[in-house]
Amino acid sequence: MRKIIVRTTKRKEMVDITGEVQRVLKGLSLENGICILFVPHTTCGITINENADISVREDITTFFSRMVPENGNYRHSEGNSDAHIQSTLSAHSITLIVENKKIQLGTWQGIFLCEFDGPRTREIWLTFLSTNSEINKL
Repeated sequence: MRKIIVRTTKRKEMVDITGEVQRVLKGLSLENGICILFVPHTTCGITINENADISVREDITTFFSRMVPENGNYRHSEGNSDAHIQSTLSAHSITLIVENKKIQLGTWQGIFLCEFDGPRTREIWLTFLSTNSEINKL
């Protein structure tokens, strides 16, 4: 298992981590397989979405904030109930295909840490499963 450390700078933001994930892959002997990314936090998530236009990220965080407002009528007393709910609505793990040490994403896709209770220091855990050469011939 490997870890990526991300320091967020805002309460709500989506941080592009595609390059960091790719850098970790290049340093491994894994050529082909799958990479599983997991976020071990209850107030952030992970997703794949468009990375060409930053306004998409702003639209997503704005939508989450409207859907689950910061000052709702919540029982949780720490003041971050909205972040817990928003992280539940995003993912805590994703699976990526790796071919020739390169993440296989669509043309406009990127991998994002979704911060809902920052700024904080976050970890993304990565593990890899290699596929054998017979499977790669399919």
